[in-house]
Amino acid sequence: MTDPFPTLAEIAAEEEELQLSSFTNDDAWDLGCALVAAARAQDAPVAIDLRRNAHPLFHVALPGATPDNDSWIERKARVVHRFGHSSLYVGQRSREQGTTFEEQYRLDPQRYAAHGGGFPITVRSVGQVGVVVVSGLPQVADHRLVVEVLRAHLAGSRS
Repeated sequence: MTDPFPTLAEIAAEEEELQLSSFTNDDAWDLGCALVAAARAQDAPVAIDLRRNAHPLFHVALPGATPDNDSWIERKARVVHRFGHSSLYVGQRSREQGTTFEEQYRLDPQRYAAHGGGFPITVRSVGQVGVVVVSGLPQVADHRLVVEVLRAHLAGSRS
């Protein structure tokens, strides 16, 4: 059974909640390692990518991930960079408007994928500085994995 799609309002609330106080190379490493640990706990065949702007800071392909996952990562990351929202948010916005991302924006589907798993890395009081992307699970599960790990990272940094 697949996860139901969250509403646009739910995704927007996650994006507002999951803002960092900073995003250093060490933060990327910590988040990447936490994503790997969470994915391994689920036996998830995913690829994981973190970037500050266009600078790759962390990338891994776990067992079962394929080169196709890297293509999905690139396409999801382009959506996050272009629209300033998670890739699931952008796709859900089109769905809630009664259309599809492809019909609404007419962007090359070989370059853009508004499927869950891409999430903006936003520094509070600065704005979006990067992107984290997971690819390999159904799109809502990719999104939820990122949200779960970002939430735990923020909870740990507040302690």
